[in-house]
Amino acid sequence: MTSTSPTRVTGTGYRHELYPYSGSDQFVAGAVSFIQEALDGDEAVVVAVPQEKASLLRAEIRENDSVRYVDTSRVARHPGRLISAWQEWIQDHVSEGRPVRGIGESPWDSVRSPAEAEELRYHEWLLNRAFTQGPAWWLLCPYDVARDEAALTEMSRCHPQIRRDGRTVLSEDYDARAPYAFVPLTDPCDPYDEFHYTSGDLAALREKIAACAEQHGLAGRRLRELHLAATEVATNSIRHGGGGGVLRTWGEERRLVCEFRDAGYLEDPLAGRSMPTPTQVGGRGLWLVHQLCDLVEIRSTPDAGTTIRLHTELPE
Repeated sequence: MTSTSPTRVTGTGYRHELYPYSGSDQFVAGAVSFIQEALDGDEAVVVAVPQEKASLLRAEIRENDSVRYVDTSRVARHPGRLISAWQEWIQDHVSEGRPVRGIGESPWDSVRSPAEAEELRYHEWLLNRAFTQGPAWWLLCPYDVARDEAALTEMSRCHPQIRRDGRTVLSEDYDARAPYAFVPLTDPCDPYDEFHYTSGDLAALREKIAACAEQHGLAGRRLRELHLAATEVATNSIRHGGGGGVLRTWGEERRLVCEFRDAGYLEDPLAGRSMPTPTQVGGRGLWLVHQLCDLVEIRSTPDAGTTIRLHTELPE
């Protein structure tokens, strides 16, 4: 297998590179070349790709002290959990003082809704902000253009660099202005239930959610988790969003959706996406919400306030 020597992009710190490919052979060729470059430079590599892609790479390069294949099953379909997962995956190598590379491909083939696809793309952009102040490392993100070539431009807006034919170049389409932060949410499915809440209404709010959940067959542990997540979001509305907000609930594409609107402004787009430290004061609520729900959508501007949607999968 031959490869072209890469063109190095100047700069230090975190590098985030898109690798467009077509088909499994091109995926393997590009990923193996990237791993081999790391090994030649005495760098560690963390591979976080869907299981079928990991099997292809394992046939070429087995796991060893320098190459680690991680299980992505618990976080792959949860965009809000991926940044804290990457922080965990690379920590061991960073603590050893070795340069680190990563290969990360989202499970685009198993995306369940347009909302999830949008959040995965937004996650790709947020990676740039999440690691800009952290340890230096290099992340390659393969993307199969045969799946949806039209989406390649959108992915290019999220990655400062692109790798083509073994060469790394700057992405002309990269948008440092958070291109997905203000993508409007879709309209709620009609009919939906609406409830205005304020201080003292948390019990009534949970009852409203339980009533909607019962209509859609959601009960037991998943309902308890949704109640906990909803309580966290509503409490934030009461404390920081003008004293209260509006809850809307509806069923959509085999999911129960709970939407919270208030007048507050969530300035940090990374809120809830990094695991809180043991000594951290505050900031745990949204992280918990991401752990409890199947998908979390957040839109927030100073003028329009904050909207948070919690998605919970319904039983078959």
